[in-house]
Amino acid sequence: MPERQQIAQAREGLHVGLAMHSVLPRGGVIHTLELANALARQGVTVTVFAPVEPGQSLFRPLGEGLRLHAIPMPRPTGTLLADQVGERIGALRAALPAAAAQAGVDVLHVQDSLNGAALAQSPPAMPWLRTVHHLDDFTDPRLDAWQAMAWQRARAVCCVSDTWFDQLRARPEAPPAHRVFNGVDLQRFCPGPVAEDAAALSPLTDAGLDDAPLLLALGGVEARKNSTRLLRAFARLRREVPQAARARLLVAGGASLLQHGAEQQRWQAALADIGLDEGPGRPVWRTGPLPDAAIAALMRRARLLAMPSLNEGFGLVALEALACGTPVLVSRRAPFTEHLAGSPGVSWCEPEDEASVALGLARAWTQPRLPQPPAVCHTHSWARSARAHLQVYRQCLASTPSSLASQDPTPCLP
Repeated sequence: MPERQQIAQAREGLHVGLAMHSVLPRGGVIHTLELANALARQGVTVTVFAPVEPGQSLFRPLGEGLRLHAIPMPRPTGTLLADQVGERIGALRAALPAAAAQAGVDVLHVQDSLNGAALAQSPPAMPWLRTVHHLDDFTDPRLDAWQAMAWQRARAVCCVSDTWFDQLRARPEAPPAHRVFNGVDLQRFCPGPVAEDAAALSPLTDAGLDDAPLLLALGGVEARKNSTRLLRAFARLRREVPQAARARLLVAGGASLLQHGAEQQRWQAALADIGLDEGPGRPVWRTGPLPDAAIAALMRRARLLAMPSLNEGFGLVALEALACGTPVLVSRRAPFTEHLAGSPGVSWCEPEDEASVALGLARAWTQPRLPQPPAVCHTHSWARSARAHLQVYRQCLASTPSSLASQDPTPCLP
């Protein structure tokens, strides 16, 4: 369908609800907000639903024309992860379907297992879809059960990579799966110099950020992100590459509802073993969550971005760094191999081999900066993502009877 016709149809009154699991700067939250902006530019009315704990607020201003429906949430009180997750799902079950009905959305699209499990147990009056960025392996059967129902009971599933699209489509219990896309905001993520970067980085500069070469990692310390192995590889880089002897590893982000205590214990043990200090102005620095402007500025400031992840839904951060002209190190496994193969500025590693991660860092360290975003960054636009999502929404609405009972689990046609 031509894009002009799609926009005209969207303006006839489509109202999409996008539900995210938090107001903190996590990948799924950022995906939701960027998709919301892109849908609004296509003429769609969008309401964003977000659970908000006491004292919290959305980490960035909502885009023009978007509606935010904040859902007050109590802080979880349980000590075990599964208990905390169960509390949050229960609170969302009681609030999200009613909030979507009150807002009058035509279709409800959730991006995570918390919202998905809530809707699976308390279906809303309108069709609901789920994006699966990736699935985790849990040892607690409660977490496994919630994760499974959170996508299996949706009317359709969207995937941002071929890897997860193929995996879910092959499962007999899966609803219809659709391949959608991630995107890169090339206005925010672009090569420097950018005049606003100095101001964006001034709090970090005041705290100890200097002109030392910088290796950047995003997302905090998590087992899935291979954080401890990256730390040990970084120590080898400093020892074995003279130009990197003064390098600093800066880990930004890390706001999460999940516990990552085991990996953080391994991280602390590795720090003691390799003899590197951690803190502001030290060889290793975990900053915690940072403002949007600081993230883009750090990408332009960094010598390279490292993402040797064991499991990712897409790895959008790598594309954002490339858009800033910064070389990246990524794992030689899907989904990175789907879209980054052959792209300039990309180095590869076997993520479970510390020596390979260290060698990959050394190779990436020697790569020149890119003068402009590579082609892969232009291919993955949020406009393209919005168009793909619009097709899925309209398919589901066209196959949903107007008298749909909220308990009917029949999926839409693929």
